[in-house]
Amino acid sequence: MNTSASWLLAPVFALLLSGCAAVGAGSGGAGEMEIRSGKIEQITLTQMQTNHDSGVGAILGGLAGVGIGSLIGNGTGRDVAMVAGALAGAAGGNYAEKKHYDQPQQAQQVIVRVKSGVLVSVTQPINPALSKGSNVYIEGSGNEARVVPQS
Repeated sequence: MNTSASWLLAPVFALLLSGCAAVGAGSGGAGEMEIRSGKIEQITLTQMQTNHDSGVGAILGGLAGVGIGSLIGNGTGRDVAMVAGALAGAAGGNYAEKKHYDQPQQAQQVIVRVKSGVLVSVTQPINPALSKGSNVYIEGSGNEARVVPQS
């Protein structure tokens, strides 16, 4: 009796727990995005910092440093040269990546008056299709928000 009761209760508990789970709760569901519409009030040219921080430069520099270090000496000295080469290469590769890719890029700050009368400001890469007075959509929110023309 005890074993059959546990076999019957297990599916009931699983059904109750699955009813409590909500897919994409609070975000409108998977794959959905908030879209607002309005009219551009102002466009100002500015710069925005890139968020390119992949670490590829450090990895490639470290690997190159290990390769060069392995050509020096033998035994324990070789191991030390490989570690020192890896550290120096990683630091150099990271510096080179930041120097090349972390430069500010041209952007535009777009101020849109949405249908409710609220002003929304979005800073994004330059979109030449946008101009003052254009009807636009604001897709997304926060740092992922983008202003796109209505077609």
